[in-house]
Amino acid sequence: MAGKPRSELEREIAISDEAAAYIADTLMQLALDFENSHYGQIRRHYQAMQPEHGGDPRQLELFPDHHSSPFDRRYEF
Repeated sequence: MAGKPRSELEREIAISDEAAAYIADTLMQLALDFENSHYGQIRRHYQAMQPEHGGDPRQLELFPDHHSSPFDRRYEF
């Protein structure tokens, strides 16, 4: 949208770069805190959504002990 004039609404909700960074950091921290406090529930939900393994019996299980989830912790700090 470079070069286009801002609408009235855009001018009303315009924030500084610093404010945008603070808001983004706060939202990220809020999301992380929520995930930490509800991790078990979130993981159960994603596991329940996974299809049952009913594929080809000749297919080897490459990672039998690994349960994939978008919330897996690969790196702990």
